Amino acid sequence: MLSRASRQAAERTRTGHESLGLLVVAGAVGALIAGIIAVASSGDDAQHLASLNAARTGATASTPVASTPTGRQPTSAPSADPAPPRTARGPGNTRPRQVSVVLTGDILLHNTIWDQARRDAAASGRAGFDFRPILGGVRAVVSGADLAICHLETPLAAAGGPYTGYPRFSVPPQITRALAWTGYDGCTTASNHTLDAGEAGVRRTLAALDDAKLVHTGSARTAAESHRPMWLEAGDGQPVRIAVLAYTQMLNGLTPPRGKSWVVNTIDPEAILLDAKRARKAGADLVLVALHWGIEYQHQPTLDQRRIARRLLASPDVDLVYGHHAHVVQPFGKIGGKWVAYGLGNCVADQRGLPPGTREGVLARFTFIERPGDGWVSRAEYLPTYITTGKSLRVLALNQALADRKITSTARAVYRRAWRDVTQAVSSTGALKAGLHAIERGD
Repeated sequence: MLSRASRQAAERTRTGHESLGLLVVAGAVGALIAGIIAVASSGDDAQHLASLNAARTGATASTPVASTPTGRQPTSAPSADPAPPRTARGPGNTRPRQVSVVLTGDILLHNTIWDQARRDAAASGRAGFDFRPILGGVRAVVSGADLAICHLETPLAAAGGPYTGYPRFSVPPQITRALAWTGYDGCTTASNHTLDAGEAGVRRTLAALDDAKLVHTGSARTAAESHRPMWLEAGDGQPVRIAVLAYTQMLNGLTPPRGKSWVVNTIDPEAILLDAKRARKAGADLVLVALHWGIEYQHQPTLDQRRIARRLLASPDVDLVYGHHAHVVQPFGKIGGKWVAYGLGNCVADQRGLPPGTREGVLARFTFIERPGDGWVSRAEYLPTYITTGKSLRVLALNQALADRKITSTARAVYRRAWRDVTQAVSSTGALKAGLHAIERGD
């Protein structure tokens, strides 16, 4: 269990008196810490998942596999690493608990992105990579939430490389320190690229996240770790405990090592519901489910996405479903009074030559408010983001970008169009009428 306060304290210890000025140009002083395209099957991808399940059933006798839908090894303890006991309310304390959670889209590191990070490091007189200037445009809103969760789609290489991009990614691990600096508390790691660098890539990725004090879920180094959700908590005196579960619908034709199907979580609604029930019993106030699903570059969710969302949100053990993989923004909606965000688009990527929607993303902010004796209600907000082209690649929060009176008329037109595109995408199934609101626009 990791609170934002403890993670931020660790980050302050690690970075010293780092200032926002580190985002820009040469002359920065102080101790600094370093830091598409997926050719996937369709969202339904039943044929590949069938072959994966067949591979699981072929596990060796020395590595017994449970007869559960996901083939995970059984554990006698629910979910492992359960949340600590709930904190009792003090006398007369009737103020409802609440927590805000920010979620963002795919972090898909193409070689042009780490080339930019290398140039940014060189601009301040340092070797290596500095991904912070790329992410600096969303830092205020990410760090301003009680909790923030990223989706690290690509596996990480060793610190010195070698690095590879599409189609089999293995990218600079310095990205993890930049994610912590931006204000993220944890990252989901289940994607169609999870196995690009094999089991070794999974281990490197999780070790780098551990080193950056970022909690994670979706892939695992051991069977026991695969049963653990991402545990987070926020709140002073009356903490809200959140369990995050993550799964992928496809693996680009790759399969886990024999007898180790637990290396990456794959989507099976019944198994997900079992995991959610275990998390609730282990002390979770809220259970969030992250799914890597759908069809790339398609704004509308598939029938399979809609079916899975309805199945999960019908359970009292699931409070929110949100997704990645399409690389374009997909709708938000409400099912049974609970929110689903089918696809958050790209957070960081550089898919040049593909549909312009791949440069747009959406930052989702959900605020959960407790109704004592009657569960939780949630407020949903969205903020369009944009990945710039040209001299410097940057991820912009468009409310801030549009508030900048110094930008050119051309840039303003591009940002306004991106805002309209994202608003149309998130609201295409009636989310605005259901209560979705934009985070305030700056122009």
